[in-house]
Amino acid sequence: MTTTAPRLGTALARLLILAAALLGTLLAGAAPASAHAALTGSDPKDGAVVATAPKEVNLTFSEQVAMSADSIRVLDPAGRRADTGEIRDLCSGSVVRYGVGLRAGLPDGTYTVAWQTVSADSHPISGAFTFSIGAPSTTSVALPDRTAGGGLVGALYGISRYLSYAGFAVLVGGSAFVLACWPRGASVRPVQQTVVRGWLTLTGATLAMLLLRNPYTGSGELSDAFDLAGLKSVLETKTGAALTSRLLLLGAAALFVAVLFGAYARRTDPKEKKDLTFGLAIGGSVVAAGIAGTWALAEHASTGLQPGIAMPVDILHLLAVAAWLGGLTVLLVSLYRAPSVERSAVERFSKVAFGAVAVLAATGLYQSWRQVGSWSALTGTRYGQLLLVKIGLMCVLLGIAWISRRWIQRLADPTPSEAAEAAEAAEAAEAAEAAEAAEAADKAEDGEEAKETDEADEPEETEEAASGAEAVDPQRAAQLARQRAAVATARRKRERDADPERAGLRRSVLTEAAVAVVLLAVTTVLTSTEPGRTEEEAAQGAAASGPAAVPDRPVDIRLPFDTGGVDGKGVVRLSLDPGRTGANALHLFVERPNGKPLDVPEIKVAFTLEAKNVGPLPVAPDRIQTGHWTASGVQIPMSGEWRIQVTVRTSEIDQTTIDKNVKIG
Repeated sequence: MTTTAPRLGTALARLLILAAALLGTLLAGAAPASAHAALTGSDPKDGAVVATAPKEVNLTFSEQVAMSADSIRVLDPAGRRADTGEIRDLCSGSVVRYGVGLRAGLPDGTYTVAWQTVSADSHPISGAFTFSIGAPSTTSVALPDRTAGGGLVGALYGISRYLSYAGFAVLVGGSAFVLACWPRGASVRPVQQTVVRGWLTLTGATLAMLLLRNPYTGSGELSDAFDLAGLKSVLETKTGAALTSRLLLLGAAALFVAVLFGAYARRTDPKEKKDLTFGLAIGGSVVAAGIAGTWALAEHASTGLQPGIAMPVDILHLLAVAAWLGGLTVLLVSLYRAPSVERSAVERFSKVAFGAVAVLAATGLYQSWRQVGSWSALTGTRYGQLLLVKIGLMCVLLGIAWISRRWIQRLADPTPSEAAEAAEAAEAAEAAEAAEAAEAADKAEDGEEAKETDEADEPEETEEAASGAEAVDPQRAAQLARQRAAVATARRKRERDADPERAGLRRSVLTEAAVAVVLLAVTTVLTSTEPGRTEEEAAQGAAASGPAAVPDRPVDIRLPFDTGGVDGKGVVRLSLDPGRTGANALHLFVERPNGKPLDVPEIKVAFTLEAKNVGPLPVAPDRIQTGHWTASGVQIPMSGEWRIQVTVRTSEIDQTTIDKNVKIG
C-alpha cells in the first residue's frame, strides 16, 4: 500500500503568514525594553505639594539597581539643577532606596525629578515625576520622550539578543544532534556549515551587544558604541563580565567544533570513536552549560525570588531549548540537503526531543510561578499575556511535533509493500540516470565524429597546437559541468520523491521550525518585559504611596477602572477640597479612556483610616451632569493615611471598586 505524504504547502504558507502577523503584533505593541526593576515609591511622592523644601529626594525600587553619579536629577521650574549631584545609598535589608541631596534655599514652584539607572537583571529603566514646594507653578522642563533602552540602539540590541539565542540553540543543539543521534553527520558538509554558522551568529551577536551596551543603558546614541571609556565602564559591570565570559567560552566552543568536524569525523576505529564521543560529550556539556550560565548570571534569574534555584533552572531551560530547537534545525537541513540521513538517527532525535520537552515543561512551570506569582498577574499584565501567547505556541509546536513523530514511526517501521515500492523507485531512478548518461555519451561521440570530419577537411596543423586547442575549451567544460549538476539535482529529487514518508517528515519539521522561529521571538520579547509579579508590586506600592496633601490645598487623584462589561473602562478623577480635617467638598469626574465624560448609573465613595480603625465612612455623591458627581460637607475627623475607595457601577451587573491611599491633615 502506498503512503501518500500530506500536502502542507498551502497550510504552511498560511502558517508562516499567521506567524509573521503574530510576531508583528507582538513587536508593534511592545514597549522598548521594559525593565524588571520598578520604582515603587518616592519621597516626595509624585504630584505632592509640600509646605517647605525637603532636604533630599528619595527613590525606592523593587530590586537592586546600579546607580551612577548622574542617575537622579532634580530640576527647578527654569530647568536648572536643584540637586547636589551626590547619590546616597539608603538601602536597608530588603528595601532598595537611593537619594540625592537638594540645594538650600529653593524657591516655591514645581520641580521635576528625572532618573535613569540599570536594574540588577541588566535592563535599563528610567522615569520622571514632579512635586511642588508651596504651590504648583509652570515649568519649562521638557522631559525626554525616549524610553531608556529604546530607539535605534534598543532595536539593534534586541535583534542581537534574538540572534544570540538562535545562534546558541543551533550551535549546542546541532552538536548534540551529531553526537547523540547521527555521528555520520559530522562528515556531512551541510551539517558542518549549519553548526559553524550558529557559532558565528552567537559570536557576532555577543560582540554587538558588548559594543551597544554603553549607549543602550546610557545616551541612546549609536555613535557612543565605539566610546572606549564607555566600553571600559561596561566591562566593569556584571553584564559586561558575562558577555566577556561568553566570548571566552566561545573560543573553547570553536575548538570543540574543530575536533567534532575534524578528528571525530575522520575516526574509523569503533573503540577510538566511542572514547572520543565520550570526551566530546563531557567537554561540550561543560562549555554549553557555561555559555547558558552567562545569561543566568546576568539577567532576571540572578535577582528576585530564590536566585540560587532560579539560575540552575534557567541553565537547564536554555539547554533544553537548544537540544530541541537546535537539533530540529539541523534535522531540517539534513532532510533537505542530505537526504541520506538514517531513519535510526531521526528516531533517536525524537527521543532526545521528548526528554527536552519534559525538561522545558518542568523548568518553565517554575519560571512562570517565579515571574508571575498570581492569576491576576497572568491575565492582567503584559508579561502574563506574553506568557500565555508563548504557552499557546508551545502547544501548537507540540501538536506539530506529534505529527512529526507519526512520520518517524512510519520511517522506522516500513511495510514490505512500501519497501518494494521504494526499491522499484530506486531502480527506475537508476535506469533513468543510465539512459541520460547513454544519451550524453552518444551526443559526445557524435560531436567527436563531426570534429574529426572537420579536421580532415582542414589544413594540417602541428601536433602541439592541436593538443592545446583540445585541452582548452572553457565553453564546453562549463556546459558539461551544468549537465552534471542537473543530473545530480534530478537524482536527489528522485530520491526524495521516492520516499513519501521522508517527504511528509520534511514538511512537518519545516512547519515545526517555522513556529519555533516565532516562539523564540516571543521569548526574546518576554525576557525584556517587566515580570507580572514586579508590575503588580509596583502598582500596589504606587497605590499605597498616594499623593500627600497639604492643608488648604485640594487632593487630586486619578483612579483607572475596568468593570469588565460593555463600555466599562475609564478613569475617575477625584478632588477633595481643601484636603484637610473637617468639612471638605468632594468632586468626582468619570471619563472614558479618550477623556470624554462617561455617564454611569451609580458611584459611591468610602474613607477608611486603618491605623485608627476608623471607617469606612460612606459618601453618596449626587449627579450634577454627565460624568460629574459631587458631595459637600464631607467630614474628615482626623489626620492620617486615609484609604479612599471608589465603587463604580456601569450596568446592572458590572461594577468594580478601586482604592488609593492619601495622607490628609
